[in-house]
Amino acid sequence: MTEDELVSVKERLAYYAASEGFALGTVFVEQRESAPAAFEALIRAIDQSQATAVVLPSMLHFAVLGAPLAVKLTFERATGAQVFVASPVDATP
Repeated sequence: MTEDELVSVKERLAYYAASEGFALGTVFVEQRESAPAAFEALIRAIDQSQATAVVLPSMLHFAVLGAPLAVKLTFERATGAQVFVASPVDATP
């Protein structure tokens, strides 16, 4: 992912969070060479802040850890935070 793509994804996450009434906190970006360090940091942050929601750019962001739906369900059970997927800004219903 390029720096421009990362900026675009962060903007999309912020837009989605605001439109759903959430306050966007830290954006965790997984680095290939240190995976799953960002995922583990996300879990610690949820434990510390008692966050109730996590927004992903897509479910594919869980794929590095296994089957995305299984990871999502395990993550939600373990943390108590609900996972949402940010819809593209230009998406039409």
